[in-house]
Amino acid sequence: MKKGPGWFLKISMFVGFAFLYAPIIILIIYSFNASKLVTVWGGFSTHWYGSLWHNQGLMDAAKVSAMVAVASSTLATILGVLAGYSLARVPEFFGRTLFSGMVLAPLVMPEVITGLSLLLSFIAISLDRGFLTIVIAHATFSMCYVAVVVQARLAGFDTSVEEAAQDLGAKPATVFFRITLPLIAPAVAAGWLLSFTLSLDDLVIASFASGPGSTTLPMKIFSSVRLGVTPEINAIATILIGFVATGTVIYSLMLKRAVAQRIRIEQAMRG
Repeated sequence: MKKGPGWFLKISMFVGFAFLYAPIIILIIYSFNASKLVTVWGGFSTHWYGSLWHNQGLMDAAKVSAMVAVASSTLATILGVLAGYSLARVPEFFGRTLFSGMVLAPLVMPEVITGLSLLLSFIAISLDRGFLTIVIAHATFSMCYVAVVVQARLAGFDTSVEEAAQDLGAKPATVFFRITLPLIAPAVAAGWLLSFTLSLDDLVIASFASGPGSTTLPMKIFSSVRLGVTPEINAIATILIGFVATGTVIYSLMLKRAVAQRIRIEQAMRG
């Protein structure tokens, strides 16, 4: 008879989850606080969610962050898929070690160094800082995450389906877009969501790459927090948490569907 988890494991799991999620739960609860003092509970109210629409500064920053996140994550996904595919499917080519190191360097590079180097690069080419420079900066450091996810997915990929398509006369581009890409779509979606979250959360690199009129939401929140946390900040943070949670649920459903589809394809090929 299989025994259940012991008391030590249960306590450890409870402490771990409490450490991770208790601050988030407290933030969500205080976003419904009727009092202007964030540390004093004044009753339940949704007033601060309504007042967000009248806070033009936060709304403009949220719009900039959303646009930057969508643009940079899309660009990072395209570049990351190409890089991950090259590393996984081309075992030997000139400069492979250097290319792999350059792709993975942002994973271990301090954000201050990355932001400063990008700032100097933009100044060197006389590119005015603004929306475009933030998109380029965020795509630069987030594409490595997409490349790692895609490379890991392709490492355990069954190539028999691709080989069968090539034997039937399909061109390499057709095989990639009709066979490979649909099968690694969960990894691509995971990379896009990860890049989107990193862009939406970034403060340090955006501070170096931003210019007048391109203040992102983390920059706006950070500048506001230095003067004191307001319930409106709790409200917009709760909205972001809900948005990310919704995206995670959607991705989980997509992953479940993709796994079922891959199993059906493999069974059809073997049959």
